[in-house]
Amino acid sequence: MNVAASGAARARLKAATIVAAALFLAGQGLLWFAYYGNGAKRLIGDEAAYQQFALDILGGGSWMPSTIWPPLQPLFLAAIYSIAGVHVVAVQLVQTLLFVGCAVLLRAIWRRVDGSVRAANAAAAIFLLNPANAAYADWLWPEVPHLFLVLLVFWLLLERPGSRAAAAAAGVCTGLALLAKSLLAAFWPVFLIAFFRSERPRFRALPAALFLAGIFLATAPALWHGWREFGRPMIADSSMYNLWVGLTDRWRVDYVEDMGGATLAEFLASGATPEQRNAVYLRKVDDLVAERGIARIAADQIGRQYFRLFSAKTPLLSQLPGPACAGHLSVYPASPAVARTLTIANDVFHALMLAGCAFGIACWRRRPGFALWLIAAYMAYQLALMAVLHVKARFLFPMIPFLCAFAGTFYAGLRTRIAGADVEGLAFTAPRLALGAVFAALLLVFAFAGPALDGLCGG
Repeated sequence: MNVAASGAARARLKAATIVAAALFLAGQGLLWFAYYGNGAKRLIGDEAAYQQFALDILGGGSWMPSTIWPPLQPLFLAAIYSIAGVHVVAVQLVQTLLFVGCAVLLRAIWRRVDGSVRAANAAAAIFLLNPANAAYADWLWPEVPHLFLVLLVFWLLLERPGSRAAAAAAGVCTGLALLAKSLLAAFWPVFLIAFFRSERPRFRALPAALFLAGIFLATAPALWHGWREFGRPMIADSSMYNLWVGLTDRWRVDYVEDMGGATLAEFLASGATPEQRNAVYLRKVDDLVAERGIARIAADQIGRQYFRLFSAKTPLLSQLPGPACAGHLSVYPASPAVARTLTIANDVFHALMLAGCAFGIACWRRRPGFALWLIAAYMAYQLALMAVLHVKARFLFPMIPFLCAFAGTFYAGLRTRIAGADVEGLAFTAPRLALGAVFAALLLVFAFAGPALDGLCGG
């Protein structure tokens, strides 16, 4: 590339960065106006529980206030409140910085995997500019801190595979991620594969030990608390509750006759300890399987779970004004114009992400390296969990960065192809494009067809 072409490329990158920053700030302004413009949005569901736990901690209560919810988010909120006062806006500012950090980490990870700066930039932009993603930073759920920790683990293990300090830090981050959400409970051992050297097969024992030590360091206080209180090392255990609700959910979208909230009180009242409650609900699950049979249960799960997971009625849309019969909580005091703008942006970005991801996977022709296999294992694990457990649309959030990554690869490659240049790593052949179209259509059906299939609001 000559000097003039290089200068033009830098100018285009600078202009694109300015436009992306302006769009991000405009989106943030719109979200904040929707949240506070006509009085603050009220907290819903687990948000209210996390808030109360944090206030209890500040008042001298237990730092492990629940056997259902892991403790990191209440501690995180309490730490912020102890510095800034009990103001939700302080949490929102900190989580917005973490959300931007997620985009930075995604860009770094995908630049290593794809090898293209343009694809990495596109992936980060698709993630960052979607208001449905950015809105997670405004809520008190632990989604943003958990995702930041998970992406930091990926980055540390992929960028510094031989570093002892990075291994220890990755272990601490993994432990903290487990303290934020329980999703990694059965997956974290897979990260140990990162300590195998491929160029001369052997296991990096010391970095792996430091990784394990980091996990233990982060989780030991919570595990000791579980051992002391309940006779076994545990952080939080809602697995049987989520399995039961996942098997008895009926609707394909969130917050329509929500089974989660209705079942939680019954679950907590079913026993004095997590072990007793799990035993009660394991018997209920066994009875349900005996009554319905595996084949019917599997058919029900296939016909419902991924509609809930990939639904375009994201937590943002669910909280905007709308008919309750369609699962709208109407807790945002947003005007019709603001709600309409956010809805359009949500639907456009959601469709672009899912369709771009489908084509990006279908057209991918590089030989998968370790990083891609690790990401694929992580995605497969998440999808397997969501096949049976209770699904909220927000449970897609841990997968969204990598959906955006494949979409970024496809859109960056498509731009290059339209410009008449060859695209390294992608094959725009008719069979691959046809496969991508089928995959994209399936994901878009999951995203948008659920309400119609459920016949919500008499439709």
